[in-house]
Amino acid sequence: MIISLPLEIFASWVWKKSCMTIWKVKLSLFLNYFIFAILLNCVGTVILEVINHYQITKSQAGTLDAYKDITIAVFSFVVAAYLPRLGYKTSMLLGLALIGVACFLTPLINQMWMIRLLLVSVGVGIALMKVCVYSTIGLITKNEREHASFTSLLEGVFMVGVLSGYWIFGFFINSPRTSWLDAFWLIGALAALAFLLLASTRIDEQQIHSKQQSPKKDFIEMIGLIRFSLVITFVISIFAYVFIEQGISTWLPTFNNKVLHLNQTMSIEIASILSATYALGRLTAGFLLKKIHWLNLLIVCIAVSGLMILLLLPHGHHPRSTLIALWKDAPWKAYIFPLVGFFLAPIYPTLCSTVLSALPKNRHSAMMGLIMIFSALGGTLGSKLTGVEFGRLGGHYALSLSLIPLALLFLLLFFYHRQRKEQLSGVLE
Repeated sequence: MIISLPLEIFASWVWKKSCMTIWKVKLSLFLNYFIFAILLNCVGTVILEVINHYQITKSQAGTLDAYKDITIAVFSFVVAAYLPRLGYKTSMLLGLALIGVACFLTPLINQMWMIRLLLVSVGVGIALMKVCVYSTIGLITKNEREHASFTSLLEGVFMVGVLSGYWIFGFFINSPRTSWLDAFWLIGALAALAFLLLASTRIDEQQIHSKQQSPKKDFIEMIGLIRFSLVITFVISIFAYVFIEQGISTWLPTFNNKVLHLNQTMSIEIASILSATYALGRLTAGFLLKKIHWLNLLIVCIAVSGLMILLLLPHGHHPRSTLIALWKDAPWKAYIFPLVGFFLAPIYPTLCSTVLSALPKNRHSAMMGLIMIFSALGGTLGSKLTGVEFGRLGGHYALSLSLIPLALLFLLLFFYHRQRKEQLSGVLE
């Protein structure tokens, strides 16, 4: 009795410390993802600003996404399979350090080439961060349901970061004492804070280190996933989804400015409604997925999204002599159209979770590498084509392009569901 009491106290202390460590890891992942959400989705704001600040064309501005997305694709392809060997924590620290330095240099240099270099740095950083964050989820969750729940919550935080980014840039643009470039000082400071938090947090990576193979085998294993029809259908679906999301989110501020005739600050701030609906949609999906099958949820989401894009995009061009500066004067479609984000939101995290939660933990980074590659390619093509068509045909027709990959995604869902049922156990062996 005398001996058992200290043992119980010690066991209780170890358990509490373990819980605190897990929550510190989760807090670190939330903050890391929040920061990269601001940077990853600031391109729409940056495009609007550089068009006016550096006097470049819409087609030229449309290539900015490529600096970020192609970097993500190439870097993910090269290093994703090796990140377990380097360590998830070390990789995330490198990503935070890189984007922190780039953010501090951007307002100091104030040149177009620095904007491009910043986006390349963001591409490298997000490739490191997203692979490691998603892979770390498998280390700190116990089962498939917990994995899906935390993934949805994390993606919800990501969209809160996107929403915050619109308001952060809107504040600096609207203030007569600051420039839009000054927003990067704040983001750099957040990156430094995140670096310190992660550096002081312990992450148990023993599960991935104990199953390591040679670097060559790790890389071949990642590429080898492509040979499965299930994985091919999955990555095409991810490509189609990101094409849609990036095309709409990147060009919505410019759409608000050029088509709906809102001023620059209003264009950015009202576009934040899209991010808010994304956040709400993903948090809501985390609850709904406990009650209904994921396929049924995604079918409804895609169908409603298509109807909203088809019916709510304003037709024609109606010139105005002055730009709208007040929320009360904005057309009602400026508020309603961003609600499409609520229905698009659950698609990406749900598809990713259906694959990752069933994979062995030491293969999560390899699968995330493929996801990152095809996401980056989809984002680049979506942004570029939307930009080209925006300048050629106008904003309405440019955003309507998203109906094509949306229809493709709807059809692919049924193939993916059938292949998953038939082949998933074989893919994971």
